[in-house]
Amino acid sequence: MNPASGVVSRAVDLCGSAERRGEAVDWALARRLAHDLASPAAARAVPLDSAVRRILAAPVRAAVPLPGFDNAAMDGYAVHGPGPWQVVDRVLAGCTRLPASLTDGTAVEIATGAPVPRGTDRVVPYEAADRRGDTVSAPPDERRHVRRRGEYARPEQVLVPAGARVTPPVVGLAAAVGLDRLTVHPRPRLRVIVSGNELVTSGRPGWGRVRDAIGPMLHPLLASWGAEMLDSRLVGDEPDWFAAAVADSIGEADVTVVCGASSVGPADGLHRTLERLSATVHVDGVACRPGHPQVLAQLGPRWLVGLPGNPYAALVGALTLVEPLLAGLTGASLPDAEPVPLRDTLAPDHRRTRILPVRWSGGAVRLVQGDQPGFLGGAAVADGFAVVPPGWCGDERVGLLRLPS
Repeated sequence: MNPASGVVSRAVDLCGSAERRGEAVDWALARRLAHDLASPAAARAVPLDSAVRRILAAPVRAAVPLPGFDNAAMDGYAVHGPGPWQVVDRVLAGCTRLPASLTDGTAVEIATGAPVPRGTDRVVPYEAADRRGDTVSAPPDERRHVRRRGEYARPEQVLVPAGARVTPPVVGLAAAVGLDRLTVHPRPRLRVIVSGNELVTSGRPGWGRVRDAIGPMLHPLLASWGAEMLDSRLVGDEPDWFAAAVADSIGEADVTVVCGASSVGPADGLHRTLERLSATVHVDGVACRPGHPQVLAQLGPRWLVGLPGNPYAALVGALTLVEPLLAGLTGASLPDAEPVPLRDTLAPDHRRTRILPVRWSGGAVRLVQGDQPGFLGGAAVADGFAVVPPGWCGDERVGLLRLPS
């Protein structure tokens, strides 16, 4: 956490006041707090094939010029003078010798990427050339089709700034300018704990049992947000077993996400466990619908997020607290909610932010059915999730959150 951050300091104060009053934290504030309290671990240099999807801790700087030598941008003939030209040599890509210099009226047949001889005025593409024997002619053309040394990048030039996400093109660019490693923020190790005596993990659930939908949903989602997933564990509601599972995970994982024990029911043991562990609770309840019983807690450098036990409510909680927390831990900026028009009417809710599944329709979003806390039907077919602020009456845009493709 940056102690000088006014946003964070204000959020902490408000959270503390809200906790004392037993009030839920505003949705946007909780999301900002989860991001701004987190700090990335020490950066490390990793091989290129391990850097994708991580955040750069240092910029990508060219180690060599790109191109490294003057070379042909087209297959054809490197020529000097107005022409016609006498073909005196042939140069292919991969040639490690410098071709003989061209003089007026001479040319070399050349492949794309091959070094051009000194004296080259331009490269005449095959499709523009008329070759008869060893003589080539072509109409005048201002295009040179020659890539000059350092035209794209100079040594030490910053090509991608720190803070950018490493994509496959970033890795390719780094390789092109002679780099073998990139300095990135590490991915936090994360474990998901799903609590509930009623849950089963495979097959058709029997009477009184429920198939776990949260673990299979969160595991790939959190990995796509930058977490290094350890595993997903199913634990019962017995207080000692539950507390032991949480404590064990906190000792191993940077982030522990606990689902199904964050409310105040008789089987919800997260708050008692956090008290036993002397955790610092930053958020205890978020003013949103669904997903109110959310918890953000800290134990030294380790983090715990409590999510509701209903699948759609758990997804809303992940968007609220886990996504911004992982962004902060990996050095990424807080993901923005894109402003979009919502073409449906809703009864005003002056107390809570509503997170609703939507689909695009004619330049706006429309609500889809299936936003019950225990049902993922709407989320499964949604293009994103509308963030409807308290008191929204339909005359302003709403935010749109998206899941990774």
